[in-house]
Amino acid sequence: MSAPAQIMPGRLRSAVTDAYDRLAAAYPDAAVIELGPGQPHPRGAGWVRAAGLAAGDGDLDSFLAWDDEQVLRDYGQRGRPDVVAGFGLHRYAWTACLLITVPWLLHRRVPRLPVENVSYQRTEGRFAVRTGTFACLPDDPAAALPGARVVGDEEALRAEVREALTEHLEPLLGGFGPRMRRRGRALWAVVTDDVVEGLHYIGQVVGEGERAQRELELLLPGSTRPFVGTAGFREVAASDGAALPVRDRVSCCFFYTIRPAEMCDNCPRTCGNGRIAKLTGAAAS
Repeated sequence: MSAPAQIMPGRLRSAVTDAYDRLAAAYPDAAVIELGPGQPHPRGAGWVRAAGLAAGDGDLDSFLAWDDEQVLRDYGQRGRPDVVAGFGLHRYAWTACLLITVPWLLHRRVPRLPVENVSYQRTEGRFAVRTGTFACLPDDPAAALPGARVVGDEEALRAEVREALTEHLEPLLGGFGPRMRRRGRALWAVVTDDVVEGLHYIGQVVGEGERAQRELELLLPGSTRPFVGTAGFREVAASDGAALPVRDRVSCCFFYTIRPAEMCDNCPRTCGNGRIAKLTGAAAS
């Protein structure tokens, strides 16, 4: 049984606690501890501050050492340093973005979580967060709570999602970027994929897959810098005429540098016919 979000004794539940409880139930590697007023972030025992990762110093060295060891252990060879750094960013961002997007999907509430307010314990799949301000719609009962910022409509709330994600991700890209040997658009392509694929996955687990897809298409219509491209969902025709749902990724994880024969199904380096053949084989199995 997954651990629910933990609240300090005597502290009122926050506006996003219910969403974090449901997230942890759907994906136990994203259990959330909400820190009370004055409560310090956890230290030691594998905890790392998101601000430390953004700084790109010893905290990031230790964080990426885990990915380096995992690649060697699982594949019998070392990955290129830039590829390992990409794995590390993906594994953090895919999960951390859910702290913002899941409350939005489930309750139309968008917390602001700058890197200073987030810590992560990757081996136990736990986050410690200090929640504060959040955006919501006028008819939300939480609009009367301290820290609420009421916005006018759904499009304004989507803008809040993009701003909250950018606020958290931009400093992290400053830390990871030099290690990955990528800049600007290439880095934002990585986290754009993580935003879409993470929320789509959780949506499917909680029975909201179709709605999550629709919401993501509205969130990322293709003109929302610094995010890259659209949500990327579409259907392609298989050889037997059946419609196959696909998502076009906008970034490559470079896993092929470790296993050349194991190109991801939706990698942008895969041609259309090759992608259809892989999807058809996966559906048949």
